[in-house]
Amino acid sequence: MEAPPDNDVLWARALHFTHHDGSPALQGVSVGVREGEILAVSGPRGSGKTTLLRCLSGMVRPQDGEVWFNSVPVHTMGPLKRERLRRDRFGWIDPAPVLVPELNAWENAALPLMLRGTGRRRAKTAAMEWLDRLDVGGRAARRRPHELRQAERQRVCIARALAVAPAVLFADEPTAPLHWADRAHVLRTLTTAARSHGITVLLATSDARTAALADRTVALLDGRRVRTVHLPPVAETAVATGTPGTPGAEGRAACSLSA
Repeated sequence: MEAPPDNDVLWARALHFTHHDGSPALQGVSVGVREGEILAVSGPRGSGKTTLLRCLSGMVRPQDGEVWFNSVPVHTMGPLKRERLRRDRFGWIDPAPVLVPELNAWENAALPLMLRGTGRRRAKTAAMEWLDRLDVGGRAARRRPHELRQAERQRVCIARALAVAPAVLFADEPTAPLHWADRAHVLRTLTTAARSHGITVLLATSDARTAALADRTVALLDGRRVRTVHLPPVAETAVATGTPGTPGAEGRAACSLSA
């Protein structure tokens, strides 16, 4: 078993994971993430981005390979230890908002803190701080999920992930339900918070503008890391006639697999 580098808060080597239907999701992916770094995991749908985040966060165990958090092997932990790790050290943002319908916005944002044993008043203060930053404070904070717009519900989920002051925040397409104007504001808040609080962020995205906000980008394609991906441009004949063209050598897709 190879020891992880000292300067990586998260480190994974040769991860393999196959879905229940037999299709491969990860095929030997290795990655290291430094403390306080914002790392974008980019690639098209089905490239393995979500599976990589799920393996790194301990949500699922890779079928082969190693995952280390602060030099502790996550891949050898049992389900209860991995659940405790996610509760105490990690934050997670889904692509779509998932909230408890019986609780209002601030109660949803404060829920993980209260589950840790934090007092209600202190938990509310931490939750309200992030809700205000994400423009879901005031009266909106007292509304239940069905009374909020989808964009507001997603911001509540982001506030919930940040309120616990995680060591690592896993964000799986966190702004997918938002319009671009809302995305820009939320992403600025997320990246600023990460840098000011020393939070390590793994950001899965298929959007190049979102990935550009990260310190570094790791690209996936068909479950493998790639160095470059160039999509073929639409041939002029296809644009003019509506029929498939035959691009030349400069138009063919090119990708370089990482070792």
